[in-house]
Amino acid sequence: MTTTTRAPTTTGQRKLVSMAWDPVTRIIGNLGIYTKIDFDNREVVECKSTSSIFRGYSVFLRGKDPRDAGFITSRICGICGDNHTTCSVYAQNMAYGIKMPPLAEWIYNLGEAAEYMFDHAIFQDNLVFVDFCEQMVRETNPGLLAKAQSTLAPNSHLHGKRTIADIMRAVNPFTGDIYREALEMSRLTREMFCLMEGRHVHPSTLYPGGTGTVATPQVFTDYLSRLLRFVDFAKKLVPLNDDLFDFFYDAMPGYEKVGDRRILLGCWGSFQNPDACDYRYETMSDWGRAMYVTPGIIVDGKLVTTDLVDINLGIRILLGSSYYDDWIGEEMFVTEDPLGNPVDPRHPWNQTTIPRPQKRDLENGNYSWVMSPRWYDKRTKDHLALDTGGGPLARLWATALAGIVHTPYVRSTGKSVQIHLPKTMSFGEMDLEWKIPRRANTLERDRARAYFIAYAAAMAFYFIDKALERVHQGDVKVFQEFKVPDEGIGCGFHEAVRGVLSHHLVIRDRKIANYHPYPPTPWNASPRDRFGTPGPYEDAVQGMPLFEENDQDNFKGIDIMRTVRSFDPCLPCGVHMYGGGRVIHRRHVPMFGGGHDVEE
Repeated sequence: MTTTTRAPTTTGQRKLVSMAWDPVTRIIGNLGIYTKIDFDNREVVECKSTSSIFRGYSVFLRGKDPRDAGFITSRICGICGDNHTTCSVYAQNMAYGIKMPPLAEWIYNLGEAAEYMFDHAIFQDNLVFVDFCEQMVRETNPGLLAKAQSTLAPNSHLHGKRTIADIMRAVNPFTGDIYREALEMSRLTREMFCLMEGRHVHPSTLYPGGTGTVATPQVFTDYLSRLLRFVDFAKKLVPLNDDLFDFFYDAMPGYEKVGDRRILLGCWGSFQNPDACDYRYETMSDWGRAMYVTPGIIVDGKLVTTDLVDINLGIRILLGSSYYDDWIGEEMFVTEDPLGNPVDPRHPWNQTTIPRPQKRDLENGNYSWVMSPRWYDKRTKDHLALDTGGGPLARLWATALAGIVHTPYVRSTGKSVQIHLPKTMSFGEMDLEWKIPRRANTLERDRARAYFIAYAAAMAFYFIDKALERVHQGDVKVFQEFKVPDEGIGCGFHEAVRGVLSHHLVIRDRKIANYHPYPPTPWNASPRDRFGTPGPYEDAVQGMPLFEENDQDNFKGIDIMRTVRSFDPCLPCGVHMYGGGRVIHRRHVPMFGGGHDVEE
């Protein structure tokens, strides 16, 4: 859909062409990117991110048995459903007063590590790399392909590709050998996941209190045998990514500005440390910092907090350009947190979702079903439009700056993350180092994804060591009995594959009174908020230069699509269908020995 408009500027009339990509392909969900482009100056002047499906899990979770929350929220997404289950379990553990057995925590960590390896590898190699493959570059930047043909790959001795063009050919869809090998790795990592969590992608063995996975030496060695094969692949993947992205910087001066935005990154932490984690809100600051991916908020490159209590209290859900009515004046579910700190009316604990369907108005009104989560910086009184950097960029950046993680396989130095991969079939030991970049742009989001694949794999070795240590000591307990309280609150913090994930739960009369999951997509795909601040997709695209060689009539928008996909967009986590609250069917479902009714 392309139209041409004219808009006044300080220098006179500027010819702007309206172009839209709706739906954006190679992702899940109904994402639309609407832009105004100045082709004379090769610049995106304006961008708006839209979604056309309503988010409704917060509505139909109310009144349900809270023990069902993990199974229900898993269905939010058919890609990272396990991340939701895990986060829901964390929130329920807090509400029920549960400390899970250490071995259960190691099993959760191994399952989530496998999910990171699976999802990041298949997205990077089979979806993102299509934007960088020979076929696509030939259609959008033939001059760049000519340079790639004659540019030697510095790390060819590791990945086996002599030139940059050879790398581009290796990721051609369906024909490239790296593309095909990544598909094989996706099967392998799914098997690893299922060994720990029972079923991919909706876990069958995770629930509050622990896991149903039977902890035997065999289950961990089966995981390890597959991990070693995957690490062989990862050892090629990281240097291959470095060669390709460094080439783009060198061959197209100024490309660092593509997808560049102010460094505003959020990470909620991942991989619990059972020696520290008891899920009590009162100790959350301590056990949050003990995670093996450190939580943190980075503003202009500086780490402003690693405290999950501060992170939690700073979350605000704004509406702005979304299709909802304001809930201010509705019931306040939580006025103080367990430490006595005041909780804002716009915090997820207090949100009431009131959908208001309406016509999309991209010029002067509302245009998306995605809300606008922001983090309130009490130092500056600003509502910050944090992004996740696609997940890995924020995780690595926060962990590096915090300098807390220190294991035999991963260490954070204060300015980098060092990753040690043990010997595998095709390679000896390998040490990698992700260094904090100067920018948070398209290429660095994609580069970080390759490094975090190695990070997750390295930490999996550590988790196996710790799990087998427990098993060999005869400690095979993986579940803690519990009772659902009459009233309670909980919050779970985790990292979905694409970034920050939180679940906020309020229990009354042993039922869910309020429940709000906030995955990475609402943060990244949010529209302009009530202050006029654009969401991260919008901010990263508008104002950026265009390097595509095609003219306006043949324009594909490759630089725009590379930028949007660098965030690893996945709209199901942002929006969902809602049937208006009408009971369609009622059935009886026994759960943990106590029956209850489920309405659909």
